[in-house]
Amino acid sequence: MTSAPAHGGRGRIYSEARLLVTIDGPAGVEKSSISRSLAKRVNADFLDTGAMYRAAAAIALERNVAVDDEEAIVALIENADMTFDFQTDPPALLAWGASVMDRLRDADVSRVVSPVSALPRVREVLVRLQRRIGVERARLVSEGRDQGSVVFPQANVKIYLDASATARANRRAEQLRAAGEVVETSAIERAIGERDARDMSRAVGPLIRPADAMYIDSTAMTFDEVVEALFEIVLENAQETGNTA
Repeated sequence: MTSAPAHGGRGRIYSEARLLVTIDGPAGVEKSSISRSLAKRVNADFLDTGAMYRAAAAIALERNVAVDDEEAIVALIENADMTFDFQTDPPALLAWGASVMDRLRDADVSRVVSPVSALPRVREVLVRLQRRIGVERARLVSEGRDQGSVVFPQANVKIYLDASATARANRRAEQLRAAGEVVETSAIERAIGERDARDMSRAVGPLIRPADAMYIDSTAMTFDEVVEALFEIVLENAQETGNTA
């Protein structure tokens, strides 16, 4: 599933009424890029909560803190004054006033983000920050694994975005090969399966499909088709009467 200029379909929402959309789903389903595109379509800010957990992992690594040292990681997060600069596209995540975006996708961060994000007090601190952002930003598309179930149960629209493990592995392999890496799709699929199991079984904020979330299986869909489907869901379900073009 790759991004391409959209053709057809309806345009953008220009309303300034409050709107909160949550998009949850497993690893490798391209939630971030899809949510970012949807946010532009509905005149909203984009909140990448996965980046926050990756930042927590990166900060721990940079400060030589063990990834299971919950108390130390929480202290680092609280001291870092983690925030987003919503004037950039995508919004830049700042820690201690400096962007950490160039560190978030590094291999060492990817290896430890799952155990770090499973730490209950780390989730407590970051959920509190996410909710504060939800109050501060009038229109928000927030993506993650527990946005509709835990962080924003009051959201106007909840979406659960899914795809088969094979499709997700193929997409990820394509991205890595485009970046010049040599990868085995089968290994990526195994890693995705392991990540799904960890995310779904953790004690705090597990990955679940909220009962009131709209389900989208993107396995056989293009990037633009997914964005268009989500846009239509917002148009049909958001309790607002914004103008579209």
